[in-house]
Amino acid sequence: MRKCANPGRSGHKMSIEAGRIVYNTRELIGELFGVKKPNQIIFTSNGTLALNLGIKGLLKKGDHVITSSLEHNSVMRPLRYLEGKGKIEITVVWCSEDGRLDVKEIEKAIKDNTRLVVITHASNVIGTILPIKEVGRIVKRYNILFMVDAAQTAGVLPINVEDFCIDLLAFTGHKSLFGPQGTGGLYIREGIEIEPLTQGGTGSNSELEVHPDFLPDKYESGTHNTVGLAGLGAGVRFILEEGIENIRNREKELTSFLLKALKDMDEITIYGPKDPELQTSIVSFNINGLESNEAGYVLDQAFDIMTRTGLHCAPSAHKTIGTFPRGTIRFSLGYFNTKEEIDCAVKSLKKILVERRISR
Repeated sequence: MRKCANPGRSGHKMSIEAGRIVYNTRELIGELFGVKKPNQIIFTSNGTLALNLGIKGLLKKGDHVITSSLEHNSVMRPLRYLEGKGKIEITVVWCSEDGRLDVKEIEKAIKDNTRLVVITHASNVIGTILPIKEVGRIVKRYNILFMVDAAQTAGVLPINVEDFCIDLLAFTGHKSLFGPQGTGGLYIREGIEIEPLTQGGTGSNSELEVHPDFLPDKYESGTHNTVGLAGLGAGVRFILEEGIENIRNREKELTSFLLKALKDMDEITIYGPKDPELQTSIVSFNINGLESNEAGYVLDQAFDIMTRTGLHCAPSAHKTIGTFPRGTIRFSLGYFNTKEEIDCAVKSLKKILVERRISR
């Protein structure tokens, strides 16, 4: 049966099947994150929108927020926007040069008006994994809300919202969840009131001109990206069948292989923990004396190797590790990469180094 109808808008079988796809994806994500009620998972078009919904929908005038210096601009910019409007106060807890976060510094930063602690689960620049479980338990003792940006870790590191005391969890579909671009979402713990960013058609309570106040409809106005959510559901199903532990072990193996090769190259500076146990499978580095953008261009044009260069939408993180405004070259390894591909990348870097020596 074709399932390309608008979910939740009609009573015919195609619409019902489309709605079932959306709900099945909700259930799969709930299973992955330990969410007992799937309707607490709100679908958005990406992780950025999920973070904006959580941050702007929750915070009120006079609130104090604690965050880390490793945050992506998807966290920093909504916070700075609200700060610029005179609505909130922000404390940024600075991490060490290799991205370690001291949870005691989070506790020290708590004030009487602290409403929210929002941090990334892992840095998108250097991969350092932050101790969100420990932070969550501290935050819970003070009756403060805890929001986690899981864009870098959903699908590759175990996350249980109950065990980690997470009140809000933002995720994107197109990274380690193996879903398509244009998918993402936000888990909202039951009982937390957040102002929706949009109102409109939901297919429910159509007799009323007032927007529904129940989840997920309260936060899901307009037509779902049903095709994208079907793809996201397929990706999450693969993760559950394959096993998070197996995926994580594979990525650690690849990261270790790459780090060992890069450490043997004297003209390359690696950033972050340099330890696959302490980081995700992204590796940031620079070639001494060569701008990151220039190195990325050569890797792309001469060797067909695609990297991310520059500041990675995280200027604060680069200030933390000492690479602002230069940025870094970032290799992003995934479950389906191979050691042969890493070998090819390393050989390409060695060729670049040889060419630079000759040209001096």
